[in-house]
Formats: sequence, C-alpha cells, structure tokens
Amino acid sequence: MQDETEIDRAHAIMEAAPEDAAARLRFYERMADSELFLLLSEEAKGDDILPEVFDVDQQRFVLVFDRIERLSAFAQGPAPYAGLSGRALVGMLAGQGIGLGLNLDVAPSAMLIGAEGVEWLARTLADAPEEIEARLRELTPPGGLPETVLTALDRKLAMAGGLASLAYLVGAELQDGTQGMLLAFVDTVEGAEAALARAVGEALTFSGIEAGRIDVIHLRSSDELAARAARVGLRFDLPKPAARPVPGANPGMDPDKPPKLR
Repeated sequence: MQDETEIDRAHAIMEAAPEDAAARLRFYERMADSELFLLLSEEAKGDDILPEVFDVDQQRFVLVFDRIERLSAFAQGPAPYAGLSGRALVGMLAGQGIGLGLNLDVAPSAMLIGAEGVEWLARTLADAPEEIEARLRELTPPGGLPETVLTALDRKLAMAGGLASLAYLVGAELQDGTQGMLLAFVDTVEGAEAALARAVGEALTFSGIEAGRIDVIHLRSSDELAARAARVGLRFDLPKPAARPVPGANPGMDPDKPPKLR
C-alpha cells in the first residue's frame, strides 16, 4: 500500500468536517504547495505541453497526481507527464475553463475540482502583497497572533530554505502611531523578496484568518534594526539546503513562468 501523502491527510480532514472552512483552505494550500504530475497526451516539447483532457458531465478536466506511481497506476503503465507545482498548474489553467481531476481512481484523495474552483485558487494565489513606505518607531515582542497563523508561518518558512538566513516576527509601531506585526527577513537572497512576501500573505490567507496583516521587511545581519529585532522577536530559522537556490529556477515551479498549453 502506498504511503499516505500530505494531500491525502488534508483531504481526509476536509472530508471529515465539511463545514470547516479552515480545513478546506488548508487542503487547497497543500495542493498549491505540492509538486503535482500532470498527465500529458504526448511528450512535452520544450516549454509547450499538451495535457490529456477528459470530459465529465459536460465539463473539461485535466488529470494530476501527487505521486508519479499514482499517475502510472491510473494510466496502467508509463505515460508522458509534466511535473509542476500546484500554484504553477492553476496559474496555467486560469481562464481556460478547465478543471482538475486529482488522484482519480488511485488514492483516497480522489476528487474533481471544477473550473470555478481552479479560478478561485488562481485568484487567491495571485494576490500580491502591497508595498508600503513607513518609518519604524519601536519594535516590541509579538503578541495576539492565533496559533494557527504561527503554525502556518512556520510551515511556509520551512519550505523557503535558502531564500534567507532567518526571520524575526515582531510587533511594530510606526512613526504615525500605527501598530501592527512585522516579519523581518535577514540576509535575503537577491530576487527572493517577492516570493517570501507572497509566502507570508498565503500563510495568513490559508490559515482562515479573515482580517489580519503582517508587513515584511528585508534586512542585512549587520543592520542595527536586525539586532533590535533579535532582542524582542520570535525567531524562525530557514533551512539551509546544500546549494543556494535561484528563486523560480526549477522548470514548472515558478508561478510567473508556467509551461504553455498547446
């Protein structure tokens, strides 16, 4: 029997509590964060791919699986596929009127996600954080964030290994008297700023918190503000991979550069 995947677990929790909006959000977050394998009708040609499309109840669906073995089991043998992140996949399908068939016939997480669900997830993932310019007056220990948000932040940052050295969550008071929360990344890799800000935004969105905001700042370890954040902040250590990644370098894993449908 195949090992249970994160998508299987999140799907089971969602199915067990159909009225729990937070459980449903966590399932879609797992799907967006996972690498998925898209069944193709022929081998990919460069960046161009031709998915196998199925008609179900007058709707069109492409089929994706969270394990290559599951795709092969469905196809009853080797079959062409493209591996890409869930977020890149929905970005590619947005506006096409095509839904997703997930793990059909081969896993307990089998389900159909209609085109409207794909469009919703694409819009949710496309929400970009706003850039603001403000001067900090004081940093304080963080407080008031629900445990679900802290857990979501910890998970997102654990997936961002190599994009920064670490981060501090602090309370912040601006010069205009506004108070809020701030996540200070230290020694961010050049080009990773937008990806990290998007990860923070998604942590809030998919934790089910309807109202809330965490601003993001990027510091060098030599900055005096980094030392201040270290004194009062909640520290998150980002994993250190063997090789420092270039954001979006893996084919199919950059939502801004998904494969092209043919």
